[in-house]
Amino acid sequence: MTDNWNLLGHNWAVDMLRRHIATGETRHAYLFTGPAGVGRRSLALAFARALNCTNPPAPGDFCGQCRDCSQVSRLGHPDLYIIEPTIKNPDNPKELIPDAYGEIRIQQIRELQRVINLKPYQARYRPIVCLRFNQSNAESSNAFLKTLEEPPPHAILILTADNPESLLPTVVSRCEVLRLRPLPIELVEGELKRRGAEDEQARLISHLSAGRPGHAIRLLEDKSLLESRRQYLDDLQTLLSASRVDKFTYAAKLTKDKDAMRQTLVHWLSFWRDVLLQVANADAPLENVDRMAEIDGLARRLDLASARARVGEAERAIRQVEQNVNPRLLAEVLLLGWKNKGAA
Repeated sequence: MTDNWNLLGHNWAVDMLRRHIATGETRHAYLFTGPAGVGRRSLALAFARALNCTNPPAPGDFCGQCRDCSQVSRLGHPDLYIIEPTIKNPDNPKELIPDAYGEIRIQQIRELQRVINLKPYQARYRPIVCLRFNQSNAESSNAFLKTLEEPPPHAILILTADNPESLLPTVVSRCEVLRLRPLPIELVEGELKRRGAEDEQARLISHLSAGRPGHAIRLLEDKSLLESRRQYLDDLQTLLSASRVDKFTYAAKLTKDKDAMRQTLVHWLSFWRDVLLQVANADAPLENVDRMAEIDGLARRLDLASARARVGEAERAIRQVEQNVNPRLLAEVLLLGWKNKGAA
């Protein structure tokens, strides 16, 4: 029997889904919410395996070895259908390609509506997994409602999203909602050590993940992510005392790549949040535990209002990047607001 469906944490969610399968009370639609990297996608695919396993060792479980389990694991099951955000292919605008910052489009929902009515090819159920459904546009969200209202009995819809509030209330009301929370830092740290991480590396990554096991594992497996983070935070420290000319120069460089700019802002936001927590003497774990000297130094120079302002500016900048505000002007305003000697 697979222990907790081979997932780290979220035992209560696995127990609920396992019980639904075992008792024949499976809902027609589920919504798994929580921050990116918390395990929404992993839970959805484990659920898909349990739904169609042909040799379950126990009711509601999956063997992981049968043809259906293996095909779902490889994302090659003929009855598994996955939708995720896309962008138009620059080389062929008629083609959609997956993109983390794209959107779910009406074309994808129309194709889903065609596929969902087809009887399963080899399995009992046809799992439809809609990843990051909060990135669906208004047209596709409204069209999807028709599918939710009267799905065929062989279809199980599984949506993932950051939070229920990011979706239409009419979509949420038709789903069984499972809210996934970040795991304890210690649990993630232990899993990283089990995977071969050294103590200090496991401690840092577990804090950077903020309890999101998927994000932690990506940081462990892709060393370039930690190196990029180091550079982003080094740049921040340099910019705090840089001249206006140097800030303008950096802004011009930063805005050449929208994705890199977005990632830079996300890391700066995590740093400023740590500074705010330190200023407020909050009883909450910091993320950037390898930068404690810099965090403490700024916390001694900033008051609570100034620290909150830095966090608010970073949050606003990230939203404006998504809204396609002039990136050069956005970066210049942000950096010039960081006055010398502490960004006060």
